[in-house]
Amino acid sequence: MKNKLLLISFLIILKNVLFAGEGMWLPLFLKQLNEKEMKSMGMKIKAEDIYSINKGSLKDAIVHFGGGCTSEIISSQGLLLTNHHCGYGYIQSYTTVQNNYLRDGFWASNKGLELPCSGLTATLISRIEDVTKDVLMGTDENMKDSERRIIFDKNIVDLQKRIKKEAHEDVFVRSFYNGNQFFAFITVTYKDVRLVGTPPESIGKFGADTDNWVWPRHTGDFSLFRIYANKDNLPSEYSVENVPYTPKHFLPISLDGVSEGDFTMVFGFPGRTNEYLTKEGVRQIVEEQNPVRIELRDEALKILDKHMRVDVNTKIQYSAKYASISNAWKKWIGESQGVKQTKGLEKKEKMDLEFQKRVEANPLFIPYRNIISDLDKNYKDLQNLSLAKDYYAEGFQRNIDLYNCYARIKKLIATYEGKSEKAFNDQKNEMSTNADAFFKDVNTSIEKEIFKTLLEIVVKGVDQALLVPHISEKMKLYKRDYNQFTNDLYSQSLFTSPDSIRILNALSYPQWIAKVKSDPVWMFYEELNYFITYGIQSTAGNLEDNIAGLRKLHMKSLMEVFPEKRFYPDANSTLRVSYGQVEGFSPKDGMCYKTQTYLDGVMEKYVPGDYEFDVPTKLRRLYESKDYGQYSEDGKMPLAFIASNHTTGGNSGSPAIDAHGNLIGLNFDRVWEGTMSDINYDRSICRNIMVDARYLLFIIDKYAGAGHLINEMKLVHPKGKKKKKK
Repeated sequence: MKNKLLLISFLIILKNVLFAGEGMWLPLFLKQLNEKEMKSMGMKIKAEDIYSINKGSLKDAIVHFGGGCTSEIISSQGLLLTNHHCGYGYIQSYTTVQNNYLRDGFWASNKGLELPCSGLTATLISRIEDVTKDVLMGTDENMKDSERRIIFDKNIVDLQKRIKKEAHEDVFVRSFYNGNQFFAFITVTYKDVRLVGTPPESIGKFGADTDNWVWPRHTGDFSLFRIYANKDNLPSEYSVENVPYTPKHFLPISLDGVSEGDFTMVFGFPGRTNEYLTKEGVRQIVEEQNPVRIELRDEALKILDKHMRVDVNTKIQYSAKYASISNAWKKWIGESQGVKQTKGLEKKEKMDLEFQKRVEANPLFIPYRNIISDLDKNYKDLQNLSLAKDYYAEGFQRNIDLYNCYARIKKLIATYEGKSEKAFNDQKNEMSTNADAFFKDVNTSIEKEIFKTLLEIVVKGVDQALLVPHISEKMKLYKRDYNQFTNDLYSQSLFTSPDSIRILNALSYPQWIAKVKSDPVWMFYEELNYFITYGIQSTAGNLEDNIAGLRKLHMKSLMEVFPEKRFYPDANSTLRVSYGQVEGFSPKDGMCYKTQTYLDGVMEKYVPGDYEFDVPTKLRRLYESKDYGQYSEDGKMPLAFIASNHTTGGNSGSPAIDAHGNLIGLNFDRVWEGTMSDINYDRSICRNIMVDARYLLFIIDKYAGAGHLINEMKLVHPKGKKKKKK
């Protein structure tokens, strides 16, 4: 009965109150839930053209890129388009001082020169199936969330064995609506993906961290890769015998651009959202957790920026790390401010009060009467524990390279204990062989400066009752001399340089394990992890379990208590469609943002030789001569645009698709004022930012001279704006 009620709520269409632009929708339900509205907004294609298992459809051109970003196929030869920042690590891996692809860009003049990207995968979705009944078998509402998960996991393993699939396909199952529904995704993963082309950072990362999350934007954030397959068009490890993948569908590219009010659709793999939190859940994020995370990352970024600006080798070493740290840091700042600006907490409170009012008025909803108060209590009990975990994660794990070496050593111990001494020795020798590569992007003096700075913030900021005893003892011993403690930690450890790693790994296991377990870095992280596990998580885990169970019930109750509303599932890195319109917005009083930017804006921001705002000579010349080819509009070169599509992390690299199913842009960011869309979407200021497809083509063709890639693509004029090619 409960599943039937859930399905009825899930399929309600006619009584729905929808705010166009909000939502990340499962593509297999578009026909029932969204097609009518999408067409009313201007869409010309059918839901079956977007998702079909019987014929090639848009979904067959949408690729999960490396498991973290989205990309799309834009030619019949498996050419992939994604963001520059999504491909950054692979571009960086081929970058040296002599061949500086980050600075100069890279364009393979033929397929034989395309660069293999070890470890990079491209995953396509074959089909999606509702498997809720199979996964929930043997569970009931009275179980704790942890007990329920054990049964879920067993059921999922059994399901993966018996679900229908081809030998080259895989299956994964994801939870939706906080554990109320489950879907299986049958996938095909290609493992031979090669770098085809990338503009220089001065185009692909123009504005860098100053402009990150900001509109107006002038960043050509794109790169090109290619999927390779075996002779049967099936997945294969890298081989010179592999050939370009032939897709079931690829996206034509529109040369007609966008106008205010145009329908837009973003198709991709959004990472994580929490749209249905209560007021207290949102309050803790924006008023408690975000300030801690922001403070720690702010200090790490200041140190990195100081060193990167004065040394080119340091800039190459830390470019990817800096971008990774900065991305979330700036997002958290905008998220907190956006919730405040749009009165997000007040809206959440209003929703909580209306929920409670309806529940109190209906005897059928008696089981739901204490959900809000119970959630509030558990959130408040969890607060200090959550903050302590944030302090430790940001202070000693996410922003410190030392943790990565500790993790590799710990993995070696697990290999010895779980496999064999031979496997241990093989991996130990491999670590020694690759020691220089492990430390290629590490400058010990910079790392020490970051560690010392963050250590002081953690010691002073964390609830003293939750300070790791080992750290507390060391601070007493060193009389809170953070600099001396850090210097000793690094100088006395064998985990901190290629040479010391090789010295350590030359030992036999009895000597090796003795050295490891007496190493100060090992002891620091072991004590840290032990305390997090047994001093914090033993209590926090029960509270988190309570919250998970309550959120599951809360989600179910929302769908029953508000039958007039339509609820989309939170993002969880699965294939989703969001749709909206090209439209500007007003971020504050007296300010109004237009929908489109142009190459003119790049020249307005141009600062010769600047780390973030330099402009390549050739691009300046193309601008001065207005040599834009067929890609211009009224004598100007369009660069980026915004729309009201609901996106999040993971949507980086997603295609922006027009009413006819053509590529019109490449999603790469959100506006800073609207980054709170992960927990509080508000159409008034939530906008996604996309590189205009015409700018991509202009850079590939006129700047890079890679016309052979343009020839692979299918360029179309859905609005009939055909111009003469220059």
